[in-house]
Amino acid sequence: MMTITYESTSRTAKAAGLTLHYHEAGPENRPVVIMLHGGGPGASAWSNFGRNLHVFAGRFRTLLVDQPCFGRSDKPELDKDYFSYSADAVAALMDELGITRAHFIGNSLGGGTAVRMALNHPDKVAKLLLMGPGGVSVNLFAPDPTEGIKRLFEFNTAPERSKEQLRAFLGVMAYDQSLVTDELVEERWASATDPDTRTGSARMAASFANPAFATDVMLWREAHRITHPVLLTWGREDRVNPLDGALVALKTIPNATLHVFPHCGHWAQTERADEFNRLAIDFFSH
Repeated sequence: MMTITYESTSRTAKAAGLTLHYHEAGPENRPVVIMLHGGGPGASAWSNFGRNLHVFAGRFRTLLVDQPCFGRSDKPELDKDYFSYSADAVAALMDELGITRAHFIGNSLGGGTAVRMALNHPDKVAKLLLMGPGGVSVNLFAPDPTEGIKRLFEFNTAPERSKEQLRAFLGVMAYDQSLVTDELVEERWASATDPDTRTGSARMAASFANPAFATDVMLWREAHRITHPVLLTWGREDRVNPLDGALVALKTIPNATLHVFPHCGHWAQTERADEFNRLAIDFFSH
């Protein structure tokens, strides 16, 4: 059996005119699970889901995809809203790898991409597990922008970025502050300050700021069209996309269920890893 490390699972493929980087593990003859990471400084597929891969690979052919503008995937200028662009790239990657249908796990930004996959490429999607997803999250009680979005904006717009700003952002992501280790800060700092990463971050941000794409990222307007089984998962103490943001999606998506993790922030896959893994595997297996 292959030892699951960053290097042993690292792959690249050409799809939709892009070079996309991804990690793959698990038997090829099993159902496929594709995990789509969140945003933020230094984010990547491995940083979000690397610790979960060995569990899922025991049951599924599992892919962790660096979305366009992140990780080791290309950082193109975007000619459409980010969710649609990334969903089209993932759909093309599936075609390139001979994958006709997959379950999706989408965290935050990746949740928005997963929803757009279900809307624009419905035949390629089996089930969706969304973790504090963007696009379908509408804050009914929490103020906008949220604390997490404010911290992200402060870091991205600072004339001179600092590790202290990055640590403050990461601290908002997690309920358990012991997770925000010096090692994590250094790892994310090295990635976030890389010139290639900064180019990708700027191009992604430009697509969200483009008024021509403003309605396309409001996925809650189209969520009623999602016919797939959907499991919404939320950390009760999420300070990026707060729990009240789940209510519109829960009401709107016909086949949606909501699971709330107590004592948990925006990183359920890390903070409540065992419970999250069991929940997801059970959802995808039945």
